[in-house]
Amino acid sequence: MNGLTMVIGLFGGLGLFLYGMQLMGDGLENAAGDRLKIFFEKIASNPVKAILTGTIVTGIIQSSSATTVMVVGFVNAGLMNLYQAAGVIMGANIGTTITGQLVALNLTALAPVFVGVGSLMVLFSKGDKTKEIGNIVLGFCILFVGMNTMSSSMEPLAHSDGFKSAIATLSYNPLLGILAGLGLTAVVQSSSATIGILIALGNNGLIPLQVALPVLFGDNIGTCATALLSSIGTNKNARKAALIHLTFNIIGTVIFTIILKPVTYIIMALNPGNIGKQIANAHTLFNIANVIIQAPFIKYLVAFVNKMIPGDGEEEHMGIQYIDDRLLETPVIAVGQCSKEIISMADKARESLKFAVESLETGDETLIKKVAEGEDLIDLLEEEITKFLVKLSNTEISKQQVDIVTSMFHVVKDVERIGDHAKNIADLSTEKISKRLVFSEDAKGELKNIYNHTLDALNKSIWSFEHNDVSMAKSVYEVEEKIDVLEDELRDNDIKRLNSSSCEARVSAIYLDIISNFERVGDHSLNIAEAVLGINHSDKSEENSTGIQKTVKTK
Repeated sequence: MNGLTMVIGLFGGLGLFLYGMQLMGDGLENAAGDRLKIFFEKIASNPVKAILTGTIVTGIIQSSSATTVMVVGFVNAGLMNLYQAAGVIMGANIGTTITGQLVALNLTALAPVFVGVGSLMVLFSKGDKTKEIGNIVLGFCILFVGMNTMSSSMEPLAHSDGFKSAIATLSYNPLLGILAGLGLTAVVQSSSATIGILIALGNNGLIPLQVALPVLFGDNIGTCATALLSSIGTNKNARKAALIHLTFNIIGTVIFTIILKPVTYIIMALNPGNIGKQIANAHTLFNIANVIIQAPFIKYLVAFVNKMIPGDGEEEHMGIQYIDDRLLETPVIAVGQCSKEIISMADKARESLKFAVESLETGDETLIKKVAEGEDLIDLLEEEITKFLVKLSNTEISKQQVDIVTSMFHVVKDVERIGDHAKNIADLSTEKISKRLVFSEDAKGELKNIYNHTLDALNKSIWSFEHNDVSMAKSVYEVEEKIDVLEDELRDNDIKRLNSSSCEARVSAIYLDIISNFERVGDHSLNIAEAVLGINHSDKSEENSTGIQKTVKTK
């Protein structure tokens, strides 16, 4: 019965520990917001910058596994090369040691205070930032409650002859300790949790430092399991990134296992009598030293994985380029990447519109074929981006991020409809070419004029979305109004040409369909601009302060 009680206590304590760590990590991530994206955007080939990026990001999200999985996703999308990935992975190993240091502080006695403060902030605060800080505080205290529960449940092990025998065996065979740490971390999917268990055992006097260290080394190898699993089904470079993580940790483990005794003496000398702090310090020093030793040899590490997995991994992206399900581990980053994907989709829709109009002017049928190919790609992107947004909306994201994701659903649909209208114009161009129809010079000039305004509206809407530019978004109102006025004028002009018999009925029909498609592109451009204004919580009355009263149409 005592054994069952101990297992239940350990299981419950571990659950609280993991939940507290996740809650704290999510709170830190949401509080950091867009600043977290900046770290990845600043990555250069400089390994020092990459290492710092990995350290900071992992320190914020409290998970080296999540960072590494994210790196695999970036490499798979072609957004990060292997040299950059290696640096970020090394930094992630340093960043993950922060949790161990927090656990070693042993602030269990203050946990009720943190619970009270955190609960009040979450329940009664109206500001999102304050609530996220409250979640950080709550996660922090839940982590310590879990540690205390695990520690209390392990106390009976001090009287267990079987456990004492197992510890004695591990003392004489560091390899078994490494395998134990590897297996435990691979199961719980958290190196921080393994370190927490080691600290709990150490604080109860159940495990000496010389046994804890090999388990700690194995823990670093076990954390690679998540990245290795996430690399299944990716391109070669993504698999290489996961292999870099594994190779890096194995090399570090081999080095420090060879010098285990002197390392043990050094750690014990730094914090004599406090084994919990010794384990936390050992974890930190091991990872920092491992990075210092191996960072100068990144190019050789990359060369090794290139040899293990032959091929350059340069595979053509026929669909999505910037988003990957692995990025969902860090929703703030995923939102930024989704925005890039939508911008890329919008660029393709704009290109299709230009090709369609050029085919009208020149009669070049190869351009019509390009529009059709572009339309297929745009439809594919819409499907993939929408699927990703659905998954993203089900993650733990802040209220601000929820608003952004919601607006993205609408923007994607509007961009897809712009692509449809480009295809419609290309089809009209095909009919014009096949039937040898000719527009009058007046009609050509009118089409050129309304197209220029349409393209202006589209350019401004894409720019406003890409740069979150509120003033540019507002300027689309004026341009779209001009398009509406022009459409009415051009319809009147066409009727006059028909009445004067200077225009054929079939030419007139194509002409009217073209300007109708231009007007609808203008409508969808305005929809995109309004999504930007919605993200920024713009007041509707402010939007109409120019005196323009416009109801956006969805067609």
